[in-house]
Amino acid sequence: MKLRQKIIFLAIVPLILALCAIALAVRHQAIALGQQQRTTIQAAYLASKEAELKHYVELATWSIAHLYDSGRKDQATLDEAMAILSKLSYGDDGYFFIYDMQGKSLMHPRQPELVGRDLWDMKDAEGNLTIQHLIERARSGGGFERYQWEKPSSHHVASKLGYVVALPNWGWMLGTGIYMDDVDAALSKIDTQVSGNIRNTMWWIAGIAILSALVVGASGLVLNISEHRVADAKLKVLAQRVVRSQEEERARLSRDLHDGISQWLVSIKLQIEAGIAKLDNGPQQTAAARATFERTAGQLNDVLGEVRRISHDLRPAILDDLGLAAALSHLTREWLEHAGIPIDFQHSGNTDGMPAVANTVLFRIAQEALTNIARHSQATQIEIRLQGDAQAITLAVHDNGVGFDVDQIDGNPKHGIGLRNMVERLEAVGGQLKISSSAAGTTVLATVPHPHYSYV
Repeated sequence: MKLRQKIIFLAIVPLILALCAIALAVRHQAIALGQQQRTTIQAAYLASKEAELKHYVELATWSIAHLYDSGRKDQATLDEAMAILSKLSYGDDGYFFIYDMQGKSLMHPRQPELVGRDLWDMKDAEGNLTIQHLIERARSGGGFERYQWEKPSSHHVASKLGYVVALPNWGWMLGTGIYMDDVDAALSKIDTQVSGNIRNTMWWIAGIAILSALVVGASGLVLNISEHRVADAKLKVLAQRVVRSQEEERARLSRDLHDGISQWLVSIKLQIEAGIAKLDNGPQQTAAARATFERTAGQLNDVLGEVRRISHDLRPAILDDLGLAAALSHLTREWLEHAGIPIDFQHSGNTDGMPAVANTVLFRIAQEALTNIARHSQATQIEIRLQGDAQAITLAVHDNGVGFDVDQIDGNPKHGIGLRNMVERLEAVGGQLKISSSAAGTTVLATVPHPHYSYV
């Protein structure tokens, strides 16, 4: 995977993970709020139904209070009370029922077939002893009881909330109840709405996640294309610099060959031809020819020295054989002979163990710096310091010349090619270049880290 793809991937993945975490948190919170809402509504429904049932039973007891308070227990009085209660109803499924304390049904307006039957051991679909629980609730002072019972309007068993009281003088349990299937349906509708809202919220979050990922990916693609164009432009500029540098090096080599070696070889050729001609003109001319050949031999030595100098400039063998410190020391001696400017070279620490390419880069930077000093600085003193430690090797070249404006040179495309070459050479081996210049002189500082060490 390429670096740009990794960057885009590392941008999208945390975004998706964050949105997933948000979605989970929102879902959890929505479910909790839905449960809280359901519980609140259910409690409100139950409170309302309980108050309603209690009110109905109070009305029923009030309707037969004149009979109950009379103290009569004869069958006629009891039948009259049951007749009054059987006529009381509310809605399609609201009615009153009466049982004795032994579980026998005494009155049931909606299910007359139950009247007279002993229902003490009757169980609902869940195995609960319905009548026993109702009687126990009545004996304990009255109250509410939840149980299963057949709904008259639909003839289906449904959940029912009953409220019963005891009439101890007559040995009765009086009660009524409200079926809770409507409440359950309302609560189920609320659950469905909450689930729908959560599902819609999740879809919204998923849509936002997908859109965000697409935006990040598109932005990365646009950035990638832009960087490719910038990289292509830089590559073209770099290629032009490489070609320009090659042409400049070829031109310099051509001048050295033409102005030095070529002229010496022509002179040597002419002197050899003149000496050969003198050999045929007697003993006196033979001595003159010998002197000519000796002078020619001296010029050949000069030609060999020039060839060695050019070869050393192209690739100093001493750099490979003895290392960077020895190559720089040899370079300073040659420079002193060639340019005549006093130069002081010192090195300290361990400068061995660097890759050959790093040594070559530092050597070329020293050559380039000395060339710039000779061309532009008007310096009368040069100092070169090579220092090595456990982290890096540092090369410093300082002169006492007139200096220059570093920013102006960097911003001019027609100048500063040598400085840019230095920077690019160092960047290729992970190094850094710092240049400071003023009227008091210029310092070129090049640092290359050891392969086992990286800057933090």
